[in-house]
Parts: sequence; C-alpha cells; structure tokens
Amino acid sequence: MASGIVVSRAFGLVRDQVFAFYFGAGHLADAWRAAARIPGVLQSMLGEGTLSASFVPVYVRLLQQGREADAARVARSVLGLLAAVAGALAVAGYLAAPWLVAALMPGFDDFAAGVSVRLLRIFFPMSAVLILSAWTLGILNSHGRFFTAYVAPALWNVAIVATVVALAGRGLLGVDLMVGMGWGALAGGVLQLLFQLPYAVRHLRGAAPGAGRLSPETRSVVSGFVPVVAARGSVNVSGLVENWLASLLGAGAVALLGYATTLYLVPVAVFAHAVAAAELPALSRDRAAGAQAVRERAERAVRTAVAGLAAAAAAFILLGEEVMAAVYAWGGEFGPEEAAAAGWVLAAYGLGLPATGMSRILAGSFHALGDTRTPARIAVAAMVVAALAGVGLMFPFNELRVGGFGLGAAGLALGSALARWLELALLRDRLRRRLSGMSLWTPGTGRLLIGPAAGAATALFASATLPRAHGLVVVAVYAAAWLGISEALGASPLGVRARIAGALERRRDRKR
Repeated sequence: MASGIVVSRAFGLVRDQVFAFYFGAGHLADAWRAAARIPGVLQSMLGEGTLSASFVPVYVRLLQQGREADAARVARSVLGLLAAVAGALAVAGYLAAPWLVAALMPGFDDFAAGVSVRLLRIFFPMSAVLILSAWTLGILNSHGRFFTAYVAPALWNVAIVATVVALAGRGLLGVDLMVGMGWGALAGGVLQLLFQLPYAVRHLRGAAPGAGRLSPETRSVVSGFVPVVAARGSVNVSGLVENWLASLLGAGAVALLGYATTLYLVPVAVFAHAVAAAELPALSRDRAAGAQAVRERAERAVRTAVAGLAAAAAAFILLGEEVMAAVYAWGGEFGPEEAAAAGWVLAAYGLGLPATGMSRILAGSFHALGDTRTPARIAVAAMVVAALAGVGLMFPFNELRVGGFGLGAAGLALGSALARWLELALLRDRLRRRLSGMSLWTPGTGRLLIGPAAGAATALFASATLPRAHGLVVVAVYAAAWLGISEALGASPLGVRARIAGALERRRDRKR
C-alpha cells in the first residue's frame, strides 16, 4: 500500500510542480486551490477513508463467515447508494457554484471568483467519479490488493500533467490553460475508476450498481457511515474554514496553504493512512479475538508509522523553505519568495504532523471495534478549536512579511496543528478506556526519533556551510543522514538490512 501511495504521490508532486511553474502563488493559483477544496469536501466525506471505515469491517466479516454471496450483495447495494448520492450532490454543486464561491471565498475579487466558478463546474462531476473509485478501493483492500488500489490515482495526476503540457505547447496560457487543466483532471478521474473497476468486479461475480437489496448488513454499513461522514466532514469543513479565512488575507494566501497542504499530506498518506487502511481489515478480524489482540495491533501500527512521521515533521519544521524550494522552485512563476513564505506554512503544519498521523490510526482502531461515533465527536471538537485558534493567530502573523507575502496562512496552519494534538489526546484517552494498558510510547519508540534528530542537525549544518545550495541538496543531505543513521540503529522504516537478510534466508531455503 505504501508503495502504491508513494508512486501516486510522486506523480502528484510532479503535477504540483507543473502547476507552480505556470501559475505561481497569485490570483489564478488561489482560484484553483479554492475550487479544488470545495468539492474535495464531498469526495472526502463520501469517499476513501469514510467508506472503508464503515464498509470494510462488514464486508470482511461476511467473507470470514464464508458468505461471499451476501458480501457481494452488500457491495452492490453500497455502490448503488453511493452513486445516487454522489450524482445528486454533484448536480447540486454544479448549479450552486456561483453561490458557493460567494459564500466560501468572500475575499476573492471578481476575476478569481469567476475562474473558481468555471472550475467548480468541472470539479463537482470529477469528485463524483472519484467517490465511486473509493468503492473499488474498499473491495480491493478487503481482498489484499493494496498496490492496485493505491497506485491508481497516479493516472489522475498523469492526465492532468499531460493536458497542461499539451495545451501549453499549443500556446494556451492563463485562464484558458487552467480550465483545460480542469478538464484533464476530470478525464483523469474517469481513467482512475476504469483502471480499478475490473479488479474489483472480479471479486463480486459481475456486480452491478443497485442490484442488491437493503439487507441488515447494508443497513449496518449505512448506520456506521453517517458518524464517519460527520468526522471526516468536520476535518474538511475545517479546511474550508481555513480557505475562507485565507481569502481575507490577500492574494496568494490560499495558494500558499494549498502548496503546503500537498506536501504535508504526503507523509500522512504514506506513513499513517497506509498503515491505518492496511490494518483495518486485520483489526476487524482481531476484534473477534478480544481487546488485547486489537490493542497489540494498534500499538504496532502506531510504532510502524512513528519513524516516518517524526522524520517528515523534523524536515518540515526545520527545513520548510528548503523543502519547498526542492519541490517547487525550479523557475517559472514560483520563486524564492514563494518558497520562503510557503516554508513557514509548512513548518506550522509540521508541528501537528505526528499527531495527525497517530490520530488516523487510533480512529481506525475505533472503527474496527464498531465505534464510529467517538472519533466523529472528537473530530468535531478539534475542528472548532482549529477555527478559533486560526482566527486568533492569522492576523498577528499576517503582520510578519516574507517578501511580498504576509504569514497569516502560517497562523492558520498553526491553529490546525494545535487542534490535531488535542484530537490525539482525546482519542488516546477514550481508547485506553476500551483497550486497557494501551500506550503510544512503546519500547523502542525513542530509538525511532534519533535518526530524524541527527538528520536535521546534519542538514542544518549543510545549509549553513553551503548557503547557495539549492533546497534539493539540503533535503538530500537530510534524507541520507536520517536513513543511514536509522538503518544503523535498526529503526529505519525501509528496513533495508532486514529485507536483505530475509531475501538471503529465502534463497538458502530454496537451495535446501
């Protein structure tokens, strides 16, 4: 799963690099980021993690009981319901686009608002398609086809990049190029769904939308789905609130948040979401073995994710500008000033990165235990805290300038980071009541943090002694030091030595 996510996220970074080259961090970039965020709420609320949290435990349980036909009927019913709801919301969003932009982006001028409306009318249908793609992902995960499910979004990114390069080569620029990029995104969503669909349907003996009845198991999926929608909805409403507030800070603020969010979500996806989603079917099976089995698996999942989350957080906090320069500052409209300002936003997000990742895993443990309401209530509380903290911090931070940009967006990101730590504390407290003796700090956790700390110190030294070095050089120094030291300590998330030893052992077994 992590391998598939790395591939798709790598193409996602290429997509963002192309976007930064042509659009930088001005009015057009703000319009794209805002338009992508609004239907993205719909996609996140009805899509990948939300659907899996309620659907996968029920589906896996039916497969365990040998009830393959019932599992297929539940899957068909869920697909039919999902298609109906997503389609209706996409049509409503298309029609309401002007009002949504006016309400959610009050600081936009007429130009940015007009571009956002045009993009929204493309993005709402795209989000409906991607929601259906989440159904195929849930099926594939349940049957252990993780790489296929998580590499598919690479097609979405490839379609966008190919469209932009082709249209720019024909001389399109500005608004026309951005709208064309939107159509490429819609085409990419269709490609992503079509790629996954044959693999998923193979497990359901030719399932068709809406062919199943609303069985008790289907109603169980729906009843568990509603609280998870509330939880994910609160997270995404928090993102909308951030964008709403950022639109009041001046041109570029929404774009800076978008660039930082893209990078921030890479380690969350690779080190936390991958672990949480891969463990969800196993946690659902362990539920039958008792609370101790669930606790041990949850602790192991957190331990698996911590090394990568800590390493990414250290890089974002201490080397935010260098990371931004390494990814985006390669000419075009995104230059050193944009990298420096976006680096401060990334550093603020990085403060909450470990908490975000661990919260994802703990929420998955609740879902496996059949409790989707507790994480939902906690997520809503965190959303309120993020909004209040963001409002209190954004205007003072906006008085600080980096080049032509205020740092109000960094204040919003810092408010979000504070809320993520509150969410983690509440989830841990509630889960300890269900799983007695559970601890996030298990033997060996401290060793996982040595590599990131040493890597950061090495990279800071390189940055100070090589002041003209491109950010890519500094980031490469950090990655090499972190992975090398972690590998020597036996605490690397890649586990190169262990993989080599395992391969040699298998080779010896074959010879025997």
